[in-house]
Amino acid sequence: MKRIALLFIHCVALYQIGFAQKKNYAPRIEACDCNFKIDSNFIKITPPGLRNDTVFQNRIDSSVKTQCGYLIVPENRKKNSLKKIKLPFIIVKSKSPNKKNDPVLFTAGGPGGSSLGWANGISRSTVILDRDCIAFEQRGTRFSLPYLRNFELDKAIRESYRKNLSKDSMYIVGAKRYKKKLEERGIDLSGYNTDETVADIHDLLNLLKIDSINLFGGSYSGGLMLAVLQKDPSRIRSLVLDSPLPTFIPIDEQEPVNFNEALDILFDRCEKDSADNIRYSGLKEKFAKYFTSVIGKAFYLPYLEKGTTDTVQIQYTKNELLDVIVGGMLNSSGLKDVPFIITEIVSGNHAPYIKKKLDDIFNKNIAPDGMRISVYCADQYAYNSESKFREVYAIYPFMKGYHINDVYDKVCECWQVPPIDKTTKQAFYSTKPVLIGDGEMDPACRPFYMYMINHYMPNGQVFLFRNRSHGVGGSDFHKMIQQFIDNPFQKIESNNKDIIRY
Repeated sequence: MKRIALLFIHCVALYQIGFAQKKNYAPRIEACDCNFKIDSNFIKITPPGLRNDTVFQNRIDSSVKTQCGYLIVPENRKKNSLKKIKLPFIIVKSKSPNKKNDPVLFTAGGPGGSSLGWANGISRSTVILDRDCIAFEQRGTRFSLPYLRNFELDKAIRESYRKNLSKDSMYIVGAKRYKKKLEERGIDLSGYNTDETVADIHDLLNLLKIDSINLFGGSYSGGLMLAVLQKDPSRIRSLVLDSPLPTFIPIDEQEPVNFNEALDILFDRCEKDSADNIRYSGLKEKFAKYFTSVIGKAFYLPYLEKGTTDTVQIQYTKNELLDVIVGGMLNSSGLKDVPFIITEIVSGNHAPYIKKKLDDIFNKNIAPDGMRISVYCADQYAYNSESKFREVYAIYPFMKGYHINDVYDKVCECWQVPPIDKTTKQAFYSTKPVLIGDGEMDPACRPFYMYMINHYMPNGQVFLFRNRSHGVGGSDFHKMIQQFIDNPFQKIESNNKDIIRY
């Protein structure tokens, strides 16, 4: 009995310590106008060629009222950090004097996407006729303070192409420099992950005194919204998820398979529907045969970088060619062009596609934001299985050495952030209503993920959008969202033959 009593006292003490740590800060809101500026640390290091949109351009319908502010919270709650960060949000006010008391809260996917632009579109939407809508900028993203961005990785990528150095080696060199520059700004990278963002949303809703909320997220933020539900279920009224990445999915292990599965659907469609049998017949076999044949092979393209006078021979491999195809598959409007692009690539006509890729590398800053790296490394890296990668490459040997995701294991080895709580990575059951849509040919987050979420959330309505890719969006889905949020338990009907109840 004495031992049991001591154990009980110990458990109570641990609980009280944990509770005290959670309450050891006072989040607050700082009101501001709706022109959110990027922090000065970022502006100072902006190189030539970067877009100069350093202020969020508010294009919200002038007839709509807004409330804007910064949520001010610790950078790292686990360390009881004294350093505070500022996360902007925009509340687009409903036009109705009898509005519902359950707003819609949106955050962008990526991870790393900015959320504030959503406010512009939603201000012209029917959703705000009945309820407020909140665009919330996640920590570390473009208009948060600080913004986790510098250009050391972009410089390293360009150098690898200019000098034909190892792309993987230079990527890691750039990642190390990237991390060092962020840490020199006093940024604690371990404070940027899904668990902290979930806590941010919890604090925001508390301060705004919102006790019923509808959550809207896509891709990564679809999983983020599931994590919000997991940690704070009582106030969640409903969820809308567009092409979601569930928190319990080890995406790095699955994305090579996801890409090939989406391609198979595209190839099958070509086989059945194409009028040009000579070009498109047997495209699946042609694709696999060609990319297997060029494993380890180097190609060269003469390229003149903008602002220079000397043409250089740029080396590229199957990886750049796969990048072209993945990029096409991720864009619903570009899906129709992917079969033609593949036929051109397998016939050896690489130049127009590789030149476009090189133009992007040399004229844009294509490296991931620091927030994207931190989140992926915290959410995924510790939960990946090396044996699963070996199994995937045994099936798709041409995928070995190719990184669909720009954040991968070697990057995380040098980024060195702790993993999120293991409970966040676990699936959970909920009776909350959820609307989910995904594209049939999504190469990143396959429609199967919708089924998995629905398995744990039986009050879900799940729709497959034919001939669409990642991020279904569009007027059809918008109408569904409006109907769903008005009555989340009412069955949604669609007369569009290309929208299938999954």
